[in-house]
Amino acid sequence: MKHLFAFWLPAIALAALGALSASSQDRQFETQRDADAIRTKLEREVRHQLVMLPYYGVFDNLAFKIGGDDTVTLVGEVTRPTLKSDAENVVKRIEGVAGVRNEIEVLPLSPNDERIRRAVYRAVYGDPALRMYSSRAVPPIHIIVKNGHVTLVGAVGREMDKNVANLRANGVPGVFSVTNELIVAP
Repeated sequence: MKHLFAFWLPAIALAALGALSASSQDRQFETQRDADAIRTKLEREVRHQLVMLPYYGVFDNLAFKIGGDDTVTLVGEVTRPTLKSDAENVVKRIEGVAGVRNEIEVLPLSPNDERIRRAVYRAVYGDPALRMYSSRAVPPIHIIVKNGHVTLVGAVGREMDKNVANLRANGVPGVFSVTNELIVAP
């Protein structure tokens, strides 16, 4: 009987240790899942607040990165200096944001760039293949113009739409170059 007890005691202890280890792994998984859910919620809220800014439009590009310490880094280009400060102010107020680094670039004032912005807008959103994108509150194809160089940023539904936007922007007189950063998202 003594040998049986000596044999089963380590097995029982090992099983208990295994259950404890599994329980610890389950808690780590749940903690990670909760952290991911909080991060996703934070990303959605930051994105929502930026899109809802009153002067955010098709000629602006706002993006962000969230660091491991929940510090939000704002990046992109805007045509108005007030939009840069407005973006920082709304993100600061979001619950869960530890801090904000504002790296948004304010594009230089230029009558030529303004003319190019309007012309590229008409060329891109005036195309029958891309007209469907113009009916949204903030159209998904953003047109960034800096010193005659155009960057297309945003998302389109098809590869063909991305190519058409690039062709239309390249056809505008006075454009030095076009960088097509559009992504195809279903």
